[in-house]
Amino acid sequence: MNVKFLAIGKTDDERLQSLIADYEKRIKHYLPFEMELIPDLKKTKNLSEIQQKAAEGKLILSRLASSDFVVLLDENGKSFSSVGFSDWLQKQLLAGRKNLIILIGGPYGFSDEIHRRAQAKISLSAMTFSHQMVRLIFVEQLYRACTILKNEPYHHV
Repeated sequence: MNVKFLAIGKTDDERLQSLIADYEKRIKHYLPFEMELIPDLKKTKNLSEIQQKAAEGKLILSRLASSDFVVLLDENGKSFSSVGFSDWLQKQLLAGRKNLIILIGGPYGFSDEIHRRAQAKISLSAMTFSHQMVRLIFVEQLYRACTILKNEPYHHV
């Protein structure tokens, strides 16, 4: 199964970029992984939140195949422990999915169309994090899940 992390906007902080790149490299030892960043929309000053989410939604949808299993990182999604997330990931791997797409929306979240397209929603925390921090937190948890599935010592219970 290929895993793609699709996010709106770039990570400006070089320290975060470096940490994210390190985890990306580590994940690739376990499964095919790609991070794709969709450039921020230009000239959003005159757009409402709904219009901005709709425009971002179109950009996201243009990058999805009908067979992709789409998961939103969303504050209203299912919460997991690290072990629980690794169990969930194992089920996705065993389900024979070709592509697992993890989405991070823009500053206002996802359009209704993206919510309808998603097959699952995951919450990383009840707390709010910056979109840049969420990227780091998620790739670390994905790496941790891979090491849990391989019974490697990165995760200590």
